[in-house]
Amino acid sequence: MKLGMVGLGRMGGNMTARLQRSGHEVVAFDPSPDAVSRATETGASGASSLEDLVGQLEAPRVVWLMVPAGEITDSTIATLAGLLSDGDVIVDGGNSHYKDSISRGEAVAHYGIRFLDCGTSGGIWGLANGYCLMVGGDADAVALVEPAFRALAPEDGYAHVGRSGAGHFTKMVHNGIEYGLLAAYGEGFEILNGSDFDLDLLEIAGIWRYGSVVRSWLLELLHDAMDKDPSLEKIRGYVEDSGEGRWTIEAAMEENVPAPITSTALFNRFASRQEESFSAKVIAALRNEFGGHAVKEEGS
Repeated sequence: MKLGMVGLGRMGGNMTARLQRSGHEVVAFDPSPDAVSRATETGASGASSLEDLVGQLEAPRVVWLMVPAGEITDSTIATLAGLLSDGDVIVDGGNSHYKDSISRGEAVAHYGIRFLDCGTSGGIWGLANGYCLMVGGDADAVALVEPAFRALAPEDGYAHVGRSGAGHFTKMVHNGIEYGLLAAYGEGFEILNGSDFDLDLLEIAGIWRYGSVVRSWLLELLHDAMDKDPSLEKIRGYVEDSGEGRWTIEAAMEENVPAPITSTALFNRFASRQEESFSAKVIAALRNEFGGHAVKEEGS
């Protein structure tokens, strides 16, 4: 099939290449001319604008977005709504909030345009290994884009999970689970590292990849990271979050579902960004006041 790809960063660029490997034609656009040039070097047709991209596609057109969530997604969809025609399809493969995806689907439906929200997991390894795709939206629109979904996903790695919004909702919870998994590995290896057994963490991460109940792709990646830097000295323990953990906790509260692991994992990320915790200062001061416990002064 032929489709347009808008956004050619680490994900969009690799997805463009993977689609082409399966014989699909891709018209590629990005605000960066360099990104468009890289895509054309692998066989894509370059577009200088959204108007140019739409003009190179045949009805029913399919335009896949891999752009940052929020205002950029909104403005891109608004522009496309004025360019596309009845029966065309917009696929949002970014990490948009599922409620925004429901609203966007309703908005473009007024133009006769169909909207799919596609939760996409795979990161920088997706080009080689494929992307896990969780798709929400109308079944007829899904069927039209399915050849691309199957090309991007590994075998059994794609599903139409439900109505509009379901794809991004599923991906949101997926990322919330990821927060807890990463936190558990982090805590476990810190305990190993703090022991007096002089443990070889690289060796332990290595053997846990085989036969262990905690083996996973994440553990394989940790082993790879430790193989390059055994004590992780080159990495600062500063952890960002891209929003999905917060959204998962919000959904849990709306559903009255307890989610202590995801919540703790998110707040631990906040703590990682503090040079000095004021909360810890308060606790230390209080312990000194009520119990006479020693405090460490600044600079000591």
